Amino acid sequence: MTTTALAQNALPKTLGSIERLDPAFDKLVPPDAEIEVLAGGFTWTEGVCWVKDGGYAVFSDIPPNKIFKWDPKSGISLFREKVGYTGQEPFTGEEPGTNGLMLDAEGRLVCCCHGDRSIKRIEADGKLTVLADKYDGKRFNSPNDLVYMSNGDLYFTDPPYGLPKRENDPGRELDWFGVYRLGKDGKVTLLTKEMTRPNGIGLSPDEKTLYVAQSDPAAAIWKSFPIKADGTLGESKLLYDATKAVVAKEPGLPDGLAVDKQGHIWATGPGGVYCFTPAGKLLGRLKTGERTANCKFGDDGKTLFLCADDYFCRVRTNVTGTNY
Repeated sequence: MTTTALAQNALPKTLGSIERLDPAFDKLVPPDAEIEVLAGGFTWTEGVCWVKDGGYAVFSDIPPNKIFKWDPKSGISLFREKVGYTGQEPFTGEEPGTNGLMLDAEGRLVCCCHGDRSIKRIEADGKLTVLADKYDGKRFNSPNDLVYMSNGDLYFTDPPYGLPKRENDPGRELDWFGVYRLGKDGKVTLLTKEMTRPNGIGLSPDEKTLYVAQSDPAAAIWKSFPIKADGTLGESKLLYDATKAVVAKEPGLPDGLAVDKQGHIWATGPGGVYCFTPAGKLLGRLKTGERTANCKFGDDGKTLFLCADDYFCRVRTNVTGTNY
């Protein structure tokens, strides 16, 4: 157990409740399911990723610039530190660390790095390789979340949250907050700059639709984009608008998301995790009562891991994530 994590006996066993808004949700989440707390005492958990070959999860704790590991047998340990920001000078902002994490086709961990404003890969020998840090010669703001296509293309978002002064930071080099594609050839393509705060990102099971969350309290929404044959995006559609929940003071904003093999979108947002159909119908919510930043399927493929403020949690489901 690390010094930053709470002793297990000091943790609540569960958080919040499960809200069932449509009978179809009962087929997705068992009637006795709970939001189980696995670990706590962190600062701001994010970017959970299941390492299938190792049988463990990793997740970011952004402010202290650390990545933690949760093993079902041994619990919490420090996996890696100083990946998101490797500079020698103290970081003056609040979020220097890694955010979104994902494995590439070879099982290497790829990280969205706030402080260094880049996408990096952790090699088998532990060395860090920068995959992308600029668009058209200008530095990114702070890459936030990412998803791989089966062909090796990487889609990612670039809001301002890792900049010391966010949108007002004097070090900003881009006039927008974009969604990008990093091709297998290393070329970075701007796909859209229409979203004010692009954040979580995910793919439909057939890889024909890209889902993007917008963490803007004035327009707390999710959009869907058709993916064209050349990998660029078509005209967006509004998937769901949760702005009223923000106004009602439910904690959190649209953030990370996961997709199951049936096509349901499990998206963190105001009040917890929303479960939508591909058409945007809300079926139910995992109401954590905490600002919930990210979720991904792992373990047996039917376990949804949650990053909820200073907690790391899981919920058992009846569906399987698209990474299985």
